Order: sequence, then C-alpha cells, then structure tokens
Amino acid sequence: MNEMNENPLDLLPEVLLAASAVLGLLLGSWLPRARQWAVGLLAALACVAGIAAASVAAAEPATTAFGEAFTVDPVTSTSRIVILGGTLLVLALSFGPLRGDPRESEFYVLLQLASLGALMMAGAQDLLLLAAAYLLASIPAYTLAGFRKDGPGTEAALKYYVIGALLGVFLLTGITVLYAAGGGTGYPMLGEAFRDAPEALLATGAIGLLAGVLFKAGGVPAHFWVPDAVQGSSPPVAALLTTLPKIGALAALFRLGDVVFADSTLPWPALVAVLAAASMTLGNLGAFFQQDVKRLLAYSTISQVGYLLMPVAVASRADLAQQSLLYYLAAYTVTNLGAFAVVCALPRAHTLDDYRGLAKERPLLAASLVICLLGLVGTPPTAVFLGKLEVFSAAFDGGYAWLAVVAAVNTVASLFYYLRWIVPAASRTGAPGHVEGDRAARVVAYVATAASLGLGLAGGPVLAALAG
Repeated sequence: MNEMNENPLDLLPEVLLAASAVLGLLLGSWLPRARQWAVGLLAALACVAGIAAASVAAAEPATTAFGEAFTVDPVTSTSRIVILGGTLLVLALSFGPLRGDPRESEFYVLLQLASLGALMMAGAQDLLLLAAAYLLASIPAYTLAGFRKDGPGTEAALKYYVIGALLGVFLLTGITVLYAAGGGTGYPMLGEAFRDAPEALLATGAIGLLAGVLFKAGGVPAHFWVPDAVQGSSPPVAALLTTLPKIGALAALFRLGDVVFADSTLPWPALVAVLAAASMTLGNLGAFFQQDVKRLLAYSTISQVGYLLMPVAVASRADLAQQSLLYYLAAYTVTNLGAFAVVCALPRAHTLDDYRGLAKERPLLAASLVICLLGLVGTPPTAVFLGKLEVFSAAFDGGYAWLAVVAAVNTVASLFYYLRWIVPAASRTGAPGHVEGDRAARVVAYVATAASLGLGLAGGPVLAALAG
C-alpha cells in the first residue's frame, strides 16, 4: 500500500517543532527577561514552517517512515496543519499574559513539546510510538496546568497528573497484552494477527489501550480531570488542554479502528459508539447549570468529543468517516479556540453574569463569542454545522442510525447552556468592566471566528480535499 523509507524529511514538521523547542530552551537560559518573547517568536516561526511542510507533504502519495512506525497520509497531514495552526493561536493568546514572566521561555517550550506529542500521536502506526507520544503529550501538559503555581493551578495539575498516570498504566498494560495477542506492535501486522487472536485477550488489551487514548481526548469514562484542570489552569492553557491533545488522540483512535481492529472479532465499533453517546450526553448534563465560563467550556468539550467519536466508531464501515472526522476536528479547533480567546480577552470575567453588557462595550467581541458558541451548537453557516452533518451521515452510513439520533437530541439540548451565556453577553445593560483586557486575545477571537465562518462557507472544496 505505502512505500517504506527512513527519510527524516518525512517528519519535517515534527523535526522543526522539536528543534525549535530545544533551541528555545537554550535561548531562554541566556536571554534577559525582557527579551524572552524571542522564544515565542521562534516557536511561531516553527509552526508556520511546519504548516508549509505539512501542506507540501499532503500533496504527495501516502508513505511511511522508520520501519512503518510513522505514516504520512491524509489523516496525519490534516492533523499536522490543524495542530500547528492551533498552536499558533495558543501562542498568540499567551504573549500578553506571559510578557516579562521569569519563566516565559519555559512556557513556550512546554507548549511546543505538548503539541509535538499530539503530532506524533496523530501519525503513529506502532503501539510503542503511540505510548511514547502519549507521554510526550502528557508530561508538558501537566506542568502547564500548574504553571501559575497558585492554589487552583496546583490542584488542577495534581488531578490531571494522577488520572493521567493511572490511565497511562492502563495504556501500557493494554499495549503489553496486545503485543502478546498479536506478536508485534506495528498496526498492519496486528490487523492481520487479530483476525484469529483470542477474544478475551484482545478485549483486555483493547480496553486498556482505549482508556489511555480517551484520557488525552477527554472522553467518557476518562473525562473526570477535564472540568477541574480547565477551571484551575490559566485561560491559554485551558484552550490548549481542550483542543490540541484531542486532535492527536482522535486521529490515533481512528487509525486503530481503521487498521488494527477493523477485521478482529472484537466489537470495537459498538464500544466506541456507546462511549460517544455517553460522552456527548454526560458532557451536556454537566454543562447545564455551570456558572464558571471555563468550567462550562470544559463540559462542552467533553460533549464535543462524543460527536468526534462518531466517525471513529464507523472508521472501517463508512466512506465518509475519514473526511467527516478531519473536517470536524478543524472546525472544532478554530471554534473552540475562538470561544477561549474571548475568555482570555476578558481576564476579570469569570462567571456568566460577568459578561452581561458585553455587546454594549465590546460589540465585536460579543459577536465573536455569540458566533463561536452558536457554532459549537452547530448553527449554520459555521464550520461545526457542516461537520455535524458529515458525522451524522457517516454514522447513518455505518449502520449506527441510533447514534445519530442521540447526537441530534444532544445538539438541541446543548443550546440551553450556550444560551445561558449568550443572553447576558448579548444584552446591552450591565456592569462596566469589559473595556480593559488583552488586545492580542481579541485579535485571536476575531481571526478564529472568521476562520470558523470561512471554513463553513468553503466546506465543499475542503471536504473534497479531505476525501483523498
């Protein structure tokens, strides 16, 4: 299917990000505090160069590298562009709050390493590489969650770390069991070996593996860390935690379902479908009466994972699965980051009532918030609307009409808690206090909102490109 080679240039986006992180760590040790922003600029340049390299690679035939452990295909190429683009937006959100911080350069380095882990998860085609990528995506994120060293941040980092370490053990145990069942760790080899593997052994390994990867995605039942970690961390870190790791994790789950478990006796599609329904339902129920905006978005992201798991469930059963997942990942990334950019732009607004009167003082920012929140619901012409139509169609084509019905009901239900935020923000009466804030974050909010609308309006050509 794919030609095998060991050319490091096949991993050029990952190499650029890793080199930037190492060089940034060295520069941060020598630069004065007032010039630590140069490390962030270096990271941004690495992301731009990585997006360019990924775009060039996307036009080439699919290939593998390093003993077929890493694959460069449409899933990897799209994930690269989305992750690196999301990293750019998070960097922009971080410049203002971190300017002059004594550990400013360390933040940028950790952000790059966490993004690199997500990139490696997206392209991994070997269980051992998947485990290494999991750790690379997790450990810097633990540090970022507690970066402020205050009480909420420390609690967030501790809960995030403890659950991550526990489910990491499950992941490694699952990989060990799957190695025993299949006699290898490469996905193509395992896909053939699992056709006749003992079902009990296969089920044990798959559950452990699924638990670990779902932790990075933030889906049920590995979702308990999300609300506390997001609420306790700084807004830029919260934007990171709810977006970038999910892209790598969901791409990894899609590849597992499409290659490793597609022909096995394990009911993998049914298991993922049940977890998708549970994620979207429990996420919505948790968000209904939240007052803290970051905690509301945390539960929202759990519900969004449920929709994103729908094409994963039918990875080997529906032709629309791949393009619907990739498009929805891009749509969710820009829309979710747009909502968090508004939160970053108003650092003193913590609850829903704090946004009352935003439309009067910051009409453009209020419009961005309304568009992004309605976008998360799935309102046309935003990108998430088309993304939901695609994943619903994929679920129908894959034989899971009941899952599409559950998703439709949850979509309608989610409108309730988004409106609880939209109504006060859209009102023109309220306490003043929205004038001051982060100007760079406002720009990110406008850019992300425009990207969400633009991606929705250009959905036809984009979906056609992703179908390859």
